[in-house]
Amino acid sequence: MSGTGIVHIGCYTAESGGRGTGIVAARRDAVGGGLTVLGVVASTPSPSFLARHPRLPVLYAVNELADGTVSAWTIHTDGALTALGVRSTGGESPCHVAVDPAGEFLFVANYGSGSVAVHPLDATGAPQERTDLVTHEGHGVVPDRQERAHAHMVSPDPAGAGLLAVDLGTDSIYRYERDPEGRLRQTARVRTQPATGPRHLARHPDGRRFFVAGELDASVTAYGWDGADGLTERGRVEASRRPGHVQPSEIAVGPDGRFLYLSNRGVGTVTAYALDGELPRYVTEVSGVGDWPRHLALLGGHLYVAEERADVVAVFPLDPGTGEPSAAATIQVEVASPTCVLGERPLILP
Repeated sequence: MSGTGIVHIGCYTAESGGRGTGIVAARRDAVGGGLTVLGVVASTPSPSFLARHPRLPVLYAVNELADGTVSAWTIHTDGALTALGVRSTGGESPCHVAVDPAGEFLFVANYGSGSVAVHPLDATGAPQERTDLVTHEGHGVVPDRQERAHAHMVSPDPAGAGLLAVDLGTDSIYRYERDPEGRLRQTARVRTQPATGPRHLARHPDGRRFFVAGELDASVTAYGWDGADGLTERGRVEASRRPGHVQPSEIAVGPDGRFLYLSNRGVGTVTAYALDGELPRYVTEVSGVGDWPRHLALLGGHLYVAEERADVVAVFPLDPGTGEPSAAATIQVEVASPTCVLGERPLILP
């Protein structure tokens, strides 16, 4: 595995209007939470989302381009990366990547073309040619954002061969089963409320609760697992209590399952919820740095927020009892156009 305390940060590059030049490595202080930037370790176009192999020292990134690709690197103990391979995702503007728990397949959400790609991984963790490409059909009710399908996240089941694919354009969450050859079969489609624009999904460690960030209607929708048709909606709560434009981005459940965190672009906040009832219970909302927190990650008692337009990764200590982030970021680390913060453990919790 990579060296203790190494964090990798994906950034938008000029190809996507960003100011970054690739993937940045930083060393994390386990006590204070600070990041010491080590520099750009992979010059690659718009690595907007990162993922890690569950067993091997391998890092993956989607390259969010018109002709999408997924890239892989071997991770060294100092955080340096050695190129392992690049594959076409078969779609436009891939925005999310995930690896199945067994480390045998890699999945990509192609936002622009509304499709999900499957790539088998060889013994070194390198992605191979696609075994499947499933394209979603349909549209939503918001003309300028839901004119067609827009796959935004892929979330493999922690056990087994299931996959959830979240699609903003069709207001849907699709469930697939993957066969041993890497082909997907749709087993369910859960439709959200119209104009939700589901972006990302967070799994609770108990395996029975799921939370979806609604990018277009500024919501968090809670779902339960019914074991038959998949997800059943339990209810919805608001993403923010601040006035102004609210456009949720990343959503994450804490490792112990007690708290939920949501970043809100536009108003530039992070909302914290307690998960002690049927629905998430609002606890607090804190201001970040700038107005466009694209991503957040929970690492060692701290919350790391990628402030894309402010060129900063902001660090918030978390109260272990209440789950509340500090009222303001205690550390700000300069990183050009950060879009994703990846620690040593996968962002999709088991």
